[in-house]
Amino acid sequence: MSSFYSEQELNALGFKKLGKPVYISRHATFYGVENMVIGSYVRIDDFCLLSGKITIGSHVHISAYCGLYGSKEIEMENYTGLSPRCTVFSASDDFSGNYLISPMVEGYLTNVTGGKVLIKKYSQIGAGCIILPNLTIDEGVAVGAMSFVNSHLPEWSICVGIPAKKIKDRDRGLLDLINR
Repeated sequence: MSSFYSEQELNALGFKKLGKPVYISRHATFYGVENMVIGSYVRIDDFCLLSGKITIGSHVHISAYCGLYGSKEIEMENYTGLSPRCTVFSASDDFSGNYLISPMVEGYLTNVTGGKVLIKKYSQIGAGCIILPNLTIDEGVAVGAMSFVNSHLPEWSICVGIPAKKIKDRDRGLLDLINR
């Protein structure tokens, strides 16, 4: 038996839309597959957790131990990727102390806010990064390992740190490979 689901098994899971080929580990976990769109040439590795409204373009790799929490929405465009142990949140609790924090209490006792996370094409997120809600990682961005993304990142830049900030421009040579 393969460590990836077969095409027939993937179709039976009930994704909203599913491209081909798609390689999803049998050890990945999904909640709300009926709200998930997955393009072609996508691989999702072991121990990933995807939950909520998630759109994944084509030619995307999500490495082991990543978590995508898309209660508001997460979109990864074509040719993007998450390195191991990245976490993407489209919503967040209010930790001010004025509200309770838990999906196990009534909604009126919490203050969950957020918005869509958009990772535009040709962007790559380094290992161990955390991405907060309601932001765009623009086209061609490379985010360094262990960075904390809490605001918009400008196109074709290399960004690192806590919080992630642009440190320099990123070359665009990869576009020549795509346009061959």
